[in-house]
Amino acid sequence: MRAIWTGAIGFGLVNIPIKIYSATKSSSLDLDMLDRKDHSNIKFKRINEKTGKEVTWENIVKGYFLKDKYIVLEEADFEDAMPEKNKMINLQTFVKFQEVDSIYFDTPYYLEPQKTGEKAYKLLLKALEKSKTAGLGTFVMRNVEHLIIIKPYKNILLLNKLRFNEEIRTVTEIKNSDMVPLTKQEMDMALKLIKANSKPFEISSYKNEYSKELLKIIKQKSKGKRATIRQINVENTKASDLLEKLKASLA
Repeated sequence: MRAIWTGAIGFGLVNIPIKIYSATKSSSLDLDMLDRKDHSNIKFKRINEKTGKEVTWENIVKGYFLKDKYIVLEEADFEDAMPEKNKMINLQTFVKFQEVDSIYFDTPYYLEPQKTGEKAYKLLLKALEKSKTAGLGTFVMRNVEHLIIIKPYKNILLLNKLRFNEEIRTVTEIKNSDMVPLTKQEMDMALKLIKANSKPFEISSYKNEYSKELLKIIKQKSKGKRATIRQINVENTKASDLLEKLKASLA
């Protein structure tokens, strides 16, 4: 695994040198875009909109349109903006992990201590375990500032990127069901159905079944066979049928 960021965690005046690794990988099939006529790969080119000519990567820069022209930014400009956040993850406060709503969670990453940082890394890990807290902070990765939370996970430190509050849309535009009446019998049946199907959380029992089935179709097509199309008709439950459907589910 290749580290995607190298720097340090700031824990008070203690600096813990760490490396960040991606904690996830895609379980979806890697599909290419092809020309239907001859199955040739589709390639995307970086075209100068004025000249119509292709531009090489080394000649591509990033710019911000200000007033009537683009201001070009070099790598040094990104570093100069907040050099401390390009190299440091400063833990600004500590919170109970369960207090952070799941809507804020984004990508997870594994943290590994660098040489000379093992003892300070272990101290932070064990202190978070004992205090049952997680550290909140910010840092810059790939020229973007991220809000993050760091917590113990399977005897290592796990970093989760969090969405900023301004990135979360309000629910005011979403239609809610406050005005819809529910009977006690309907609620009792729903709770019985939940209880009957409740069990401890075990993530390994859930697989990406869609990718597996899609791969079967791909293998069938490679042998010249046509996949069987299963017709699925989803019948939405009407309010008048709700109780009967709950009873049938329990039965």
